Amino acid sequence: MYAFQMIPYNRIEDYFCDHGGIPISSGTIFNINKLAYNLLESFETTAKLKLRGADIMHNDETGINIGGKKYWLHNASNHEWVLYGVHKKRGVEAMDAMDILPHFRGASVHDHWKPYYRYKECLHALCNSHHLRELKWVMERSPEHTWAKKMSDLLNELNILVDKAGGVLDEKAQQEQIKCYQAILTIGDTECPPPPPHPEPKDGEKKKRGKVKRSKERNLIERLRDFEGDVLRFMTNKDVPFTNNQGERDIRMVKVQQKVSGCFRSENGAKIFCRIRSYILTCQRHGIKATQGLTMLFQRKLPEFCST
Repeated sequence: MYAFQMIPYNRIEDYFCDHGGIPISSGTIFNINKLAYNLLESFETTAKLKLRGADIMHNDETGINIGGKKYWLHNASNHEWVLYGVHKKRGVEAMDAMDILPHFRGASVHDHWKPYYRYKECLHALCNSHHLRELKWVMERSPEHTWAKKMSDLLNELNILVDKAGGVLDEKAQQEQIKCYQAILTIGDTECPPPPPHPEPKDGEKKKRGKVKRSKERNLIERLRDFEGDVLRFMTNKDVPFTNNQGERDIRMVKVQQKVSGCFRSENGAKIFCRIRSYILTCQRHGIKATQGLTMLFQRKLPEFCST
């Protein structure tokens, strides 16, 4: 009820009292959750090892409220494993503390948040749902930018082609699609050229440093060009999906928890919730229902998939 259905403590108390005649305090509920957290220490260790060695991993992060302060919840998951981590920071420090990405050598699917690129030993694959949303914004805001519609159509068509081809295009088809991709960006250069460099300083003025500010449209063109391989990774690697929807779905329900139950009271309470929920979702991905997985946990018999 707490970690899966995300029902707050006071409503759990009311349920047991009203429907079962069982008075149960918040302290008891917390102690049960804390026991589950402690029993799942080996699960977390195994989950980290499995995710480190996986071919594909989805990564995402979102802000959460703990005692009125903003913390960050980080997610690492794939079709078999889910693991959440809580940290005061959003960037590399938090991901290092989670201790998965520093050891990962597969393909990390994410939304192009720059700190992910600090991990250079793994491949990167960008979420094309994000690109499609940004391209739609360009089409609505700047309809004269025909390149955005062309790129959106190309990505959607490529997604269908890759699916029909069984997950990856052959070398010839890849080269043809890359040429189309690059041709569209060339159109973008014409319709939305880069800004001119800083003007030469006049007498007595200091030369301006740094990159000239770009429009959002121009930034998108340059990102699609500079990270072409990561945008099109789904076309060349059969295990890489078109989007990071898996990671976003895994993290979305924790946001729902914040709306339903309010903030976590403590960092420790957030960590307890995250470890238990990680276990429940992982159980489901191995065909084990939430109640069954928790029953096995309290019987001190973790499912077979938890063995390293």
